[in-house]
Amino acid sequence: MDIKLEYRKKSIRSYVVRAGRMTAAQRQAFDGGWPRYGLKLSDGALDVAGQFGTRAPLVVEIGFGMGESLLQMAQAAPDHHFVGIEVHPPGVGSLMNAAAAAEVDNLRLYLADATDVMRECIGAQTVDRLQLYFPDPWHKKKHNKRRIVQPEFVQLIRSRLRLGGVFHMATDWQPYAEQMLATMQQAAGFSNCTGAEYAQKPDYRPLTKFERRGARLGHGVWDLLFERCS
Repeated sequence: MDIKLEYRKKSIRSYVVRAGRMTAAQRQAFDGGWPRYGLKLSDGALDVAGQFGTRAPLVVEIGFGMGESLLQMAQAAPDHHFVGIEVHPPGVGSLMNAAAAAEVDNLRLYLADATDVMRECIGAQTVDRLQLYFPDPWHKKKHNKRRIVQPEFVQLIRSRLRLGGVFHMATDWQPYAEQMLATMQQAAGFSNCTGAEYAQKPDYRPLTKFERRGARLGHGVWDLLFERCS
């Protein structure tokens, strides 16, 4: 199949499309795995029950990287549906290969811009948990505007979450954690799920290799969990 990122034109994006090389196995995954796991922005609104064949809580993850932790979550919760959104083809190919090898069927994937998918494909009040783990922190001040967690994006997420649904963020960059917290504290329709500003890592979020390596070096990780309350 033609491996191509789907996106609408916009002046500011929260990501850079890297021209990373794909392995032969990752390329083959698109031919063999895409009919089973792939979803397209151009298909429009997602019929979740029709796609998965059953009704179940829906978890959407934006930016799953190579997909190891998303696969672990799908395996650990077979009674949930998982939809992953990623812009880098090698990660999508790698995850499709791993999911097929593990015979995981409660997982579907987009190779597309997350804001476009959320606007055009994910229905209002259909998501039980929205996951955003370790997004690009855009360290330089002049690039902060490219961070995905902005007031407009937060309200888009709110519209897709069910009442009581959770927006779960995690970052290893403290200045971004502080911006996330300030943005969410000011966002209408959300309440912090914890008594503290930041949350303990929930058991359902696996530790990544990157995170374990950072912990050995003394790097912090900040989890934020906010519930849609109105």
